[in-house]
Amino acid sequence: MIQTLTIIGVGLIGGSLALALKEKDAVGTVIGTGRSEANLKRAQDLGIVDSWTTSLTKAVQDADVVLIAVPMGAYEQVLQTIAPALKEGTIVTDAGSTKQHAIKAAACLPEHVSFIAAHPLAGTEKSGADAAFSTLYQDHLCMITPQDDVNADALAAIEAMWQDAGAKVLFIPAAEHDELLAAVSHLPHLAAFALVNAVNKQKTDEFDPLSFAAGGFKDFTRIASSSPEMWRDVALANRDALELQVDKLVDELQHIKSALKNQDKDKLTALFSSAKGARDAWLADRKQQQKDKP
Repeated sequence: MIQTLTIIGVGLIGGSLALALKEKDAVGTVIGTGRSEANLKRAQDLGIVDSWTTSLTKAVQDADVVLIAVPMGAYEQVLQTIAPALKEGTIVTDAGSTKQHAIKAAACLPEHVSFIAAHPLAGTEKSGADAAFSTLYQDHLCMITPQDDVNADALAAIEAMWQDAGAKVLFIPAAEHDELLAAVSHLPHLAAFALVNAVNKQKTDEFDPLSFAAGGFKDFTRIASSSPEMWRDVALANRDALELQVDKLVDELQHIKSALKNQDKDKLTALFSSAKGARDAWLADRKQQQKDKP
């Protein structure tokens, strides 16, 4: 059991972890901190946190584990602020989407503190304490990216924490994590934002194309309702890997554009069939994994 858990940023990610751990009796006291008093009060009303404060240093001074669940762009400021207040043996971890950036930002932490970078692959487009729910991580993957000099006990504690929350833990190098997530998470968000902008910018006083949008547009663009600030920070923190993925998407769109221009039915069919086949195989694999679960 984690005796005292401090969550910096009590929203969907941090709040859902707290609720999951409380249901499993895997945590004693949960302290919340952040900038919004209204959100922190709401988190306490919902039973997510037992107490709260807007003082980062006060929130972490007695913590056994500190979870950072803030936008990537705030990591350096948050870590530098809490560093002097952390007691010996505290484990600091995070749930951010880019791990090399997180590890670099955590270099300011004192030697008597362990930092374990982690990323649960779960979420919705909603934010704030009201968005949290206890089963968010159930059967989802949580990727942990330990450094070479990692403290084994601290690593085991964070692994157990995410397993108690219902997640399946995978250990992976930070650089490999960032490359993978640029393709399957960060790029889709950029594509969704871009598509909504591409359509919305065609709006005039006489014509609004979004008024004709239906299920397909809604499904594809769901994640464009995600936090702009959060995804701005993710994109910048993982910009090198993401630039390569944007180039790959642009290449695919150019192939489609070329086929359209040349009225090349066979090429369009091949491009669409390749995508359908890959997605169908992925869905079938996921379905089989669900069946194979004990």
